[in-house]
Amino acid sequence: MLCAMDGTPLSIILPCFNEEGSVERSVHDCAGWMQQRTISGEIIAVDDGSTDGTHAILEQLRTKIPSLHVVRHERNQGYGLAVRSGIDAAQTSLVAFMDSDGQFRASDLDLLLPSLRDFPFVAGRRHRRADSFTRNMLGKVLGLMNWIVLGLWVRDVNCGMKIFRRDLWTAIRPTHGVEKLFNTEMFLRMQENGTRWATIDVPHYPRRAGTPTGAKLSVIIRMFGELRGLRRRGRG
Repeated sequence: MLCAMDGTPLSIILPCFNEEGSVERSVHDCAGWMQQRTISGEIIAVDDGSTDGTHAILEQLRTKIPSLHVVRHERNQGYGLAVRSGIDAAQTSLVAFMDSDGQFRASDLDLLLPSLRDFPFVAGRRHRRADSFTRNMLGKVLGLMNWIVLGLWVRDVNCGMKIFRRDLWTAIRPTHGVEKLFNTEMFLRMQENGTRWATIDVPHYPRRAGTPTGAKLSVIIRMFGELRGLRRRGRG
């Protein structure tokens, strides 16, 4: 089984939307961990139509960190499409993604890597979520809806730290869940095609800067639309 510990190159995807207060720290965190662990590969930061200084920071970092590549959406398209664009651009055998808001640390990928010897897809599960009550409750509601509507049960399905073999991507690439249900659709496709996955506890850290968007009413409304689309897809 491929594993970055065996020298297999790794791509780390960082979706970014208005993260000028944290994206530089996140990029340096990934680059430092990869250098310390002598892991080759790339960091792909996807600027999802940011309106603050995120893109300027990324362009400046790109001149200093050779492994950093920047993908830019001219307008905001949502979390799922940002992650999908980054994975589409990945050139390595292993791909990981993590949030760029500082709530995950690259070194915690060390907790997931060993399981790649037995599973082609390894997902984090946030231990003691450092989120507001509203966001925590929304996560629980999403998990329940996935079970009732789609017959899918994954604890902490939207944890923003995952790693998998790039050759899985064609089979699990989401086309309906492009924002809130991006992770749901990946797991649903794996469940349908019999792909095994592992779930490992990872630390979750408080956000230091920026404003989360996952609990916005517009995002929640689109989530129900995506859920209907996934249900119709299953019936089809």
